[in-house]
Amino acid sequence: MTAAPVLPSLDDLAPAALQNAVGQLARGRVLCIGDIMLDRFVYGGVERISPEAPIPVLHVAREKKMLGGVGNVAANIASLGGQVTLLAVTGHDAAGNEIVAALEAQNITAQLIVATDRQTTVKTRFISNGQQMLRVDEEKTTAVPTECEAELLDWVETYLRDVGAVILSDYKKGVLTDRVLQGVITRAAAAGVPVIVDPKDKNFNRYRGAALVTPNRKELEAAVGQPCDTDAAVEAAAAELQKKFAFGAVLATRSQAGMSYINASAPVPVALHIPAQVRDIYDVSGAGDTVIATLATGIAAGLPAPTAVMLANLAAGIVVGKPGTATARPDELLSVIADAASHDSARGSLWAGAAARKRLSLPGAVDEANRRRVKGQIIGFTNGCFDLLHPGHLSTLRQARAACDYLVVAINSDASVRQLKGPTRPVQDEVTRADILASLEMVDCVLVFDTETPMPLLEALRPDVLIKGGQYKLEEVVGYQLLQSYGGRIVRADMADGFSTTNTIARMAS
Repeated sequence: MTAAPVLPSLDDLAPAALQNAVGQLARGRVLCIGDIMLDRFVYGGVERISPEAPIPVLHVAREKKMLGGVGNVAANIASLGGQVTLLAVTGHDAAGNEIVAALEAQNITAQLIVATDRQTTVKTRFISNGQQMLRVDEEKTTAVPTECEAELLDWVETYLRDVGAVILSDYKKGVLTDRVLQGVITRAAAAGVPVIVDPKDKNFNRYRGAALVTPNRKELEAAVGQPCDTDAAVEAAAAELQKKFAFGAVLATRSQAGMSYINASAPVPVALHIPAQVRDIYDVSGAGDTVIATLATGIAAGLPAPTAVMLANLAAGIVVGKPGTATARPDELLSVIADAASHDSARGSLWAGAAARKRLSLPGAVDEANRRRVKGQIIGFTNGCFDLLHPGHLSTLRQARAACDYLVVAINSDASVRQLKGPTRPVQDEVTRADILASLEMVDCVLVFDTETPMPLLEALRPDVLIKGGQYKLEEVVGYQLLQSYGGRIVRADMADGFSTTNTIARMAS
């Protein structure tokens, strides 16, 4: 096999082309089939060892529930803006009801078949100080009844005509039986719809005829019975699988080594080795779900496979920096692309990239705050117009940063400033104001809001500390009652005398 050149790094790709590809993800229509589960994350602190046994005692502080398995795949597609339909099997139980509610909350179309012979799979992870202490699985993994198989295949016939790709998410919980797997692959091939498989069984013959399979390195090694620790070994293993099982292509995910997309049967054989694009690894749970979701959405939207693979690689780098099973969003992908592009921009410095990473959307800020909160960090929040930054602003921001570990600064949009200050304000537009604030070391995140007050931001972020100028009485601070309701606190910053934007503008005009 003659390998194509290694795919360039993100810095060497045209940002406009990648940004356009992100925009096209909304055109992708994907059918997801597989094992669904409920992921529970129980967070707390450990301060002592049990007197009953040499084990830590976890004092539970909070709990979070998320869609797992094929449910997380579907959630990722929805988060990317794609259109998704989900087919899965649950038990007749409370966990199944919670999955239904979670799917409805995310507007995911689903056909859930209730099987009376099993319980819904639930994985519960107990976490303290950012470390997973224990995982408890509740599940039944035998094959679903034949009537469930038949109903699943009937629904596949119904939905195939309206999608551009099918995902088979196999967690070996009994839904993707041999009959279901080959039934879906055969029907999809007849309809001209590519099937993309996330395999968990080392017997790859079960997935024969799939358009694309996405094994991780260990799964690839188990399938071929030899190490795959080099590019050449991965290429050889992938080519062997393609030939033996009639796969269209193989995407091998290789952790810190990135990904390898192999199509040995193409007229010009392709081997693309893509370096990992990750800055901060926090939790790898569900990263494979993000990869296959992004890949399939891109292919369903008509993107070339290498472009879809690159976006999948970037999306995986995003979600491993978040706690729990997480999703990636288009704005996050665009931010990563813009961040890399800034290295070669007219501004041309690493400063530009660092500042760009601080300018987040509200969902992005919530994700980052939650990631830091589970590490025990204190989240702070302050807001204002910040037009013509002066020493009074800097004093307030320093005091705000001293009261927390992660400071979110929300600024009024241009329209909001005009409403508050009059038609001649702001002097500097919101992009410039956000850029200046993001360049300050004491500021960790900058948001722009267009509402009359920052209440929607406070309700979403739920900061531990809200910092406002000392001229405000507690009951006058927007968000005071909200923070009181969950135990947050207000910090009133000392004001630096003689400084204000209004006075500065007046002096400039005199």
